[in-house]
Amino acid sequence: MPEIGETLREARMRAKIDVSEVEATTKIRAKYLRALENEDWDLLPGPTFVRSFLRTYADYLGLDSKLLVEEYRLRHELPSELDLAPITPNLGPERRARISPPRPSRGWIIGLSVVAIIALLIVIGSVGGGKSEQGKVATQATTRKTTPSRPAPAPRPTVARLKLIPIDPVYVCLIDSSGKRLIDGQTLDPSSSTPTFKAKRFSVLFGHGPQEMRVNGKTVQIRGSSDPIGFEITPTSRRELSQARLPTCSQ
Repeated sequence: MPEIGETLREARMRAKIDVSEVEATTKIRAKYLRALENEDWDLLPGPTFVRSFLRTYADYLGLDSKLLVEEYRLRHELPSELDLAPITPNLGPERRARISPPRPSRGWIIGLSVVAIIALLIVIGSVGGGKSEQGKVATQATTRKTTPSRPAPAPRPTVARLKLIPIDPVYVCLIDSSGKRLIDGQTLDPSSSTPTFKAKRFSVLFGHGPQEMRVNGKTVQIRGSSDPIGFEITPTSRRELSQARLPTCSQ
């Protein structure tokens, strides 16, 4: 079989590929590629790298990488420890019995057994203690997980919602926070259909009571009164107005 380096070099030159192109594709430094082609094994990091570089380079060139790696093993790698194991001569049964090591005494065996038992008990105790600590940690973690967390407080509403529900014909004046008259002094009766108004604040006047309105989702009964009655409504509160602060409309 041709030399490994010669095989690589000839394949590269036949393909008209420059070493720098191989380096860019395989990520193997150019000096190592040249060392493979020149079989300068001492310039390479070691047998493991040689086999890896050789396999990658051969696959890139379309060569049989397994064959080249095996050839490198046979030619340049040292025999394994199994190959270098010394051959023991056949000394015969009498000779082997003569050189067999002395057997330990019974006292030594008992002593070693006691030491081994003590060591085993210590190890079991340590493992048991470790498990107990682990159990405590797991219990604490479980307790933390099962402890209910406090619900986050609901965000404060920023818009008031108001719907008027007249029980009988009634004069109504409704003004929002910007001063806009949403109901400008109109008379509403039970058949009137009013939308749900939304604003940061309302001022509402009823010509008399009792009446009803729905404030922020809750129905509010307005007490009976022969005089006008008014309220200031915000996203979180409802306050009855004095006669001096009642809203006024054009009518």
